[in-house]
Amino acid sequence: MTTTEEITEDLPPGTTPYYARMHKWIKRAVLVCLVALVLEGAFTLPFMAVYYGYPTLSLTQICSELLKVRYSDDTLECKFPYPPLGPPEGAEGKDTARDIWGIQPIPQYDRLGFRELVDRYEARQARLAGQGG
Repeated sequence: MTTTEEITEDLPPGTTPYYARMHKWIKRAVLVCLVALVLEGAFTLPFMAVYYGYPTLSLTQICSELLKVRYSDDTLECKFPYPPLGPPEGAEGKDTARDIWGIQPIPQYDRLGFRELVDRYEARQARLAGQGG
């Protein structure tokens, strides 16, 4: 016959025999949730990149276009590689944003449609070419 001391030796520290089954199922549920989060993150970026125009624009160009829309400033560009001691992301464009700032900021830019960044990029390039020549 097993004693209580032998049963508790097999359990992780801090787990009593009464809660051992519950701890086992909580550990399994947390592991499943972590795996699901990793898979979701791994598949979200490629689909978002294609939505914003990846084959036509590079990831750095997409980042730059998103900054231009978010902060209403056509001069902002994403830096790659980002300088190690540079300002935090968005710090240099915050003063040009037309958002309502507060505890919960309210963005004042339009929602982007499918591959709309490509159209904005091409229109900006055409405008710059028209001004230069």
